[in-house]
Amino acid sequence: MSSSKDIKQGRPADLAKRQAILQTAGRSFFDVGFAATSIEQVAAEAGVSKVTVYNHFGDKRGLFTAAVESECERLRDHFSIAPAEGADLRARLTAIGEAMSAFLSRPEMVQFERRIAAETEQEPAIGEAFLAAGPHRMKADFAALLTAMNAAGEVEIDDADLAAEQFAAMCKGMGDLDRRFGMPRDEARDRQRIDGAVEVFCRAYATG
Repeated sequence: MSSSKDIKQGRPADLAKRQAILQTAGRSFFDVGFAATSIEQVAAEAGVSKVTVYNHFGDKRGLFTAAVESECERLRDHFSIAPAEGADLRARLTAIGEAMSAFLSRPEMVQFERRIAAETEQEPAIGEAFLAAGPHRMKADFAALLTAMNAAGEVEIDDADLAAEQFAAMCKGMGDLDRRFGMPRDEARDRQRIDGAVEVFCRAYATG
């Protein structure tokens, strides 16, 4: 399976084409799902040839993986190990919780997850690609941040992967499940979930 990491940096024109392909593919995957998206359709809408798509991404699964990585990039940006100037532990965790909640609450993200879950029944590799490119990578980045916090003495955590899962689960609560089954987002409750997750997490792991 191809990954965006395998794509070598090219000329500005090549990078612009790659971005156009990613944007077009991302819209299609989100709107109609993996099975209904074709390389031919993506190439036509992006204004490039099929060969260009294959050259950049290898195959449709490689394109799908790169599109998911692109959509998740904004959330991963909040997991930088470098602390924001003047931000304490609670402020950093709150920012991560807010970004996570907003990202997962996007209607197109909810729709996308539904489509991927349905298509995974027919082709499990699609689900594996989604998990690897999105949720598992984001968890790994968050765990790396927690490991750095542990080394800095801000927290005392034996299992960073588990702690990352715990914080994410508390931030999502039942809201994530509710939205998947058609309930509207309750922003006030989401705010309470995030604040509660930060409080519980700090009580369990903060050293100060």
